[in-house]
Amino acid sequence: MNTAAEPVILVHGGAGRALGPRADDPPRRETLREALLAASGTLSSGGGAIAAAARAVEVLEDDPLFNAGRGSVLTSEGVVEMDAAVMCGADRRAGAVAAVTAVRHPIRLAEGVMERSSHVMLVATGAERFAETLGLERMDPEWFVTERQHERWQRRPAFPGGGDEGKNGSLGTVGAVVLDRDGHVASATSTGGVRWQLPGRVGDSPLIGAGTFADDATCAVSATGDGELLMRFVAAHEVTSNVKHRRLSVSAACESVLAEIASAGGRAGMVAVDARGNFAMPFTTDLMYRGWKVGDAAPGTAIWPDAS
Repeated sequence: MNTAAEPVILVHGGAGRALGPRADDPPRRETLREALLAASGTLSSGGGAIAAAARAVEVLEDDPLFNAGRGSVLTSEGVVEMDAAVMCGADRRAGAVAAVTAVRHPIRLAEGVMERSSHVMLVATGAERFAETLGLERMDPEWFVTERQHERWQRRPAFPGGGDEGKNGSLGTVGAVVLDRDGHVASATSTGGVRWQLPGRVGDSPLIGAGTFADDATCAVSATGDGELLMRFVAAHEVTSNVKHRRLSVSAACESVLAEIASAGGRAGMVAVDARGNFAMPFTTDLMYRGWKVGDAAPGTAIWPDAS
């Protein structure tokens, strides 16, 4: 463990296909910066990596431009079902929730599962009931359905389950990884899933090892993109295995996993950081909303492959 680490905070707001000419996106960039600064504030006030990662994701969940929390995509039945997970690299504790419909910040519920229960994952009604016992803020399910997503839902395919984030240009999933001053890493991921998904579908984000993983001995990872392939390749854990067993750098480990997913016809992206402060934000989609903050330096954001 690095006991004199310079903090590193990485966030992502999903990856996808560009549907038009290359353009900037100031509103989403601003939310990414807000998430980075919120996480930094958590670290400055004495919070650790897990608290900072969850705080960053909480900010992203509140922006309806991202596919998490309010603004999530709709299922084939026109409702929002949200998934989230957190993992602590110091001891591999983890918490996750799936098919949540009324909790304003699913990432806080996932954190609650980790901190306040003996379980790793709760789903649907059971997760909602646990949120009540924790006193978490809950909203009417209709609050999560934005006009933008409802209009997109109305263009649904003729068959259910036809959504695919990598093919329809949507941006799926938000996430954060953090290295704190004590050398601990953590990961947090939240999503509304894929557009027109079948009710009850669970993606990679809440599955520990698929879209979310953290281990101080290797790195913390939060992934986005083709969820079904991220699950099949156990992508986040595979990155850490590459670091541990193949002795690859964080960057090379991520690139190796993304190449395997690409060979199977999928596209994805991820953010990752190790306990020495090495980090990577690669993706094989056209774009990935992402941001970073290292130590006391100003936060940076990017959308396109050339870091612009």
